Amino acid sequence: MPRRNRDRGGDEPPPLRLGGGARLEMRGGREWHVQPISAAQALKPYRCPGCGGVVDEGVAHVVVWRADGVLGDQADLEARRHWHAACWRVA
Repeated sequence: MPRRNRDRGGDEPPPLRLGGGARLEMRGGREWHVQPISAAQALKPYRCPGCGGVVDEGVAHVVVWRADGVLGDQADLEARRHWHAACWRVA
């Protein structure tokens, strides 16, 4: 009998993994994870918190989340945001 894939909980996307060019950056006295997303990996649009514009599907960008948050790693990861790379550079 074939195996069935089990639902592993909720509608949350899988957490991003550090790797593939991920780095830590200091901004405003805080530490941030910065994960580049290639154009091929950009599968849906997001709202950039830097400019308020749309990061369109198929546009390379970065995903950013706190590395030193007080609520813990899972809360920081859930609060991640997709930024235009240029907007993040000048933030």
